[in-house]
Amino acid sequence: MRKKLYAYGGAAMLLLLASMVISLSIGSAGLALKDVWGILLHQLPWMPDAGTKWDAAEIAIVTQLRLSRVVLGVLVGACLALAGAGFQGVLRNPLADPFTLGVASGCSVGAAFMIVFGLQTALGLWTVPLVAFATGMVTLLIVFALSRARGAMNVETLILSGVIVQAFLGALVSFLVTLSQNVVNEAMFWLMGSLSARSWEHAKLVAPFLVVGLPVLIRYSQHLNLFVFGERHAAHLGVNVERTKLIVLLVSTLLTAVAVSVAGVVGFVGLVVPHLIRLIVGPDYRIIVPLSAIGGGFYLVWADTLARTALSPKEISLGIVTALIGAPFFAYLLYRRKVLQGGAS
Repeated sequence: MRKKLYAYGGAAMLLLLASMVISLSIGSAGLALKDVWGILLHQLPWMPDAGTKWDAAEIAIVTQLRLSRVVLGVLVGACLALAGAGFQGVLRNPLADPFTLGVASGCSVGAAFMIVFGLQTALGLWTVPLVAFATGMVTLLIVFALSRARGAMNVETLILSGVIVQAFLGALVSFLVTLSQNVVNEAMFWLMGSLSARSWEHAKLVAPFLVVGLPVLIRYSQHLNLFVFGERHAAHLGVNVERTKLIVLLVSTLLTAVAVSVAGVVGFVGLVVPHLIRLIVGPDYRIIVPLSAIGGGFYLVWADTLARTALSPKEISLGIVTALIGAPFFAYLLYRRKVLQGGAS
């Protein structure tokens, strides 16, 4: 397993680094490739002073706008993909992800509420992520309650419940936006999803959550492998089922909350990435979980690059790009699931 993980992990990291290099080199500012990398290299402490070769605006474009945005894209993509892997593993449903379960929309309700009423700095930079986490957890509990039948969770209605809740909460966020025209542009950010106007401060906010969340999900990845056979079978094999479910769902929701708090509702990342990883490397969550983090960063870096360059100088919302990719993929999964169930019957 380790050899397989190292091989796939090394290849995935190379693809991610190459994607970051390409994304940094593309932009609407008209900077030449040699200037972009000249500026980046001269930020290293051991490099000689660049003198007046580049002006302050060019340096800021590369170091403060492009680089921070690419790094944030990697972090947000990793959080969303990890959350999707966690939800899919513990719920034993390949269609589960923060968006389809309504958790992302639940997090956006808390974020939009704080912004509309001017409370986003009550606890400093941590205010929005904490409130988003709280509303995301409440949303998850509501979805679980709706999908329960006779005391047991009905997996077949889980996604339908998530879609219903997501639609309702999306309307609620729209209503919050209409309450205050002063922040309509900022609140619309939570509906559309974007990495624009983000800074290194936002990357520093997301990074600790990922640093903590990734090892926890890796720690429980073997338990997720046993969940495939059902909760009762996993319990017989020594898994503390309720504790595993609680921790994985809490961590996955927290990762979703911090991602939504800085990037808005970016849908389908947690659906597409873990599923593609599973198709490539197989069903072992000990490999799926770490590769989902890398794959999520790769996926969102390219989605954001497309969003800011496809109609340059206009920028497409990141959520639109991921939805254009993810919605057909979701439809394909639904069709494939229907075909498999039809064949089984």
